[in-house]
Amino acid sequence: MRFPLALSAKIGAHIVKHKLLGTPKFALVLQLEPLHTCNLTCTGCGRIREYSTHLKDMMGLEECLASAEECDAPMVSICGGEPLIYPQIEELVHGLLAQRRIVYICTNGMIMRKKMRDYLTAIYKPSREGLLRRLVSEGLVSSRDAAEIRKGPQKARPVIRPTKWLYWNVHVDGLERTHDLIVEREGVFRECVQAIRMAKILGYQVATNTTVYKQTDMVEIEEMFKYFSAMEVDGHTISPGYEYDAAKKDMVSRLNLKPEDFFLTRGMVREKFARIEEWGEKFRILGTPVYQEFLSGKRDLTCTAWAIPTRNVKGWKGPCYLMTDGHYASYRELLGQVTWDRYGVVDGVARDVRCENCMVHCGYDPSGALGKNYRSGDLWKNVKYNFGPRPKPAAQGSSVDPFTGVTCGNGHLTGGKSKSVPAEPARPGLVFEASVASGNGCNGSHGSHATGGTNGTNGRGSAAHAQPVLVQISKK
Repeated sequence: MRFPLALSAKIGAHIVKHKLLGTPKFALVLQLEPLHTCNLTCTGCGRIREYSTHLKDMMGLEECLASAEECDAPMVSICGGEPLIYPQIEELVHGLLAQRRIVYICTNGMIMRKKMRDYLTAIYKPSREGLLRRLVSEGLVSSRDAAEIRKGPQKARPVIRPTKWLYWNVHVDGLERTHDLIVEREGVFRECVQAIRMAKILGYQVATNTTVYKQTDMVEIEEMFKYFSAMEVDGHTISPGYEYDAAKKDMVSRLNLKPEDFFLTRGMVREKFARIEEWGEKFRILGTPVYQEFLSGKRDLTCTAWAIPTRNVKGWKGPCYLMTDGHYASYRELLGQVTWDRYGVVDGVARDVRCENCMVHCGYDPSGALGKNYRSGDLWKNVKYNFGPRPKPAAQGSSVDPFTGVTCGNGHLTGGKSKSVPAEPARPGLVFEASVASGNGCNGSHGSHATGGTNGTNGRGSAAHAQPVLVQISKK
């Protein structure tokens, strides 16, 4: 099977139940944001800026668990902010699993190995010494950390354990240089790779999530899929970059960039995703083939943002994950008080101007699962895709070199308003242009300090090739 039978059956049964009950609107996935604090400042993300006055606020554990019970979605995506910063993340995961939900931890990967070391500590016994030594030999656990793991657990707290009901969902927007520029810190991609390797050795399920922007090189994205396929990553989510208000404001005020140079129009999405169905056959792309047809321009879908509601420190966010017209006290209020027919694109016409270029998965992927804009054969298409054979790991992925060069300090903004500078001459591979904050250098301190891994001269990049923070990622 492409995806675990128990997970596919759980979601399928949830849909069938509500169809039989005649429920007009119900949740498939809860986007749970227990906090908005983050350890990165990703270009194109406006979450921290939108909730800048609430960065110290956190949802209580019981409030989080009650929200999951309230909307009763079979799947909960824990996001934020960086969810692994949440002080009770282990208890939250444990509680959601106890509710028999599928749990996705949407993480940037920076703290992931620490959480897995906690798991190793909790389960350590001499018979697992071989596993621990393997992790040390592969550079995934340090000798010092191994010594601490051998002491066994010091606190009686739950840990995040491997289970078929749990996925690490790691943010990766390209190969090394591209990803580190987008997250604005070098060394992050290498840490993601290390965390994914360690997770697969320990038996966790791992997925990646990728956002495509105007200048994203789709050839590189396919190479990225090949690379992670060879590592036997369990699934991939991919979605177009959308110009929602908070992201646009951050891009203008913090980076002095033009949003139209970064985000996709609806026509651009169809060009970028022209081969998404082919990728769905070759790689473990999560979601429905109906949504893939929508992305490639073969059909229209109606937005069903109510099926993937967002709950955060201010309440139930409406109308959707990316647009904010209000926060509501309950999921029932969100469903009842939002005028849903004011949003989305119908017959090519945007009901709200903000919806014009939106084709993101949190609005449209559930439409494919729920049978909106149904065409004959859609049901069989979805069943065949989800219950059919799993694509084999890409053999050519082992020959992909993902370490395309470091950003040499320019991927991490150190403060101050950015200024435009001329682009450097093109070199083979990706070309990055303009906008660097004052004070950046190429000493490698950000990568080595933040991740304990790479320094500023690793990879194929060097100080001579150092280029400023991302404005464009031009085609090869």
